Amino acid sequence: MERLYQLYVGRVFSVVCRMVGHQDAEEVVQEAFIKIFRGIGSFRGDASIGTWIYRLSVNSSLTFLSRRKRHNERIRSAGQMHEVADTPPVSGGALDRITLERAIGQLPTGYRAVLVLHDIEGLSHEEIANIMGWHRGTSKSQLHKARARMRRLLSGEGGRA
Repeated sequence: MERLYQLYVGRVFSVVCRMVGHQDAEEVVQEAFIKIFRGIGSFRGDASIGTWIYRLSVNSSLTFLSRRKRHNERIRSAGQMHEVADTPPVSGGALDRITLERAIGQLPTGYRAVLVLHDIEGLSHEEIANIMGWHRGTSKSQLHKARARMRRLLSGEGGRA
């Protein structure tokens, strides 16, 4: 288990960080590795161990984002929160890492997942389809839509379809 952790913790942290943000990444990585270690006995080998680990990591991230969204909605409905929306991307000037990370953070979770897995982590559409439980064509379509949304966010036009 220690060797598995050492081999994958960097890649898992990278994916999770881009999915949920830096401040919550450690918590989600811990949750992902708990699931990995608990489930290692049920790993069937249908896909590579790396794909399986990515799947559990992405699922942990999506679960966290869902919980956070429900929590924020409860707070908002109780009138305790004045502003939930993230800061809009920086407009004008050179595109920097902060602007890119903010834009990724504004993507819907499915778009965020496919964009991070394909464009940042370098996974194939086949691997992404395995991780997300999609067809290969769905991965391609979602990536196309995610990139279009990113272009709108980065150009300052906003993220609406």
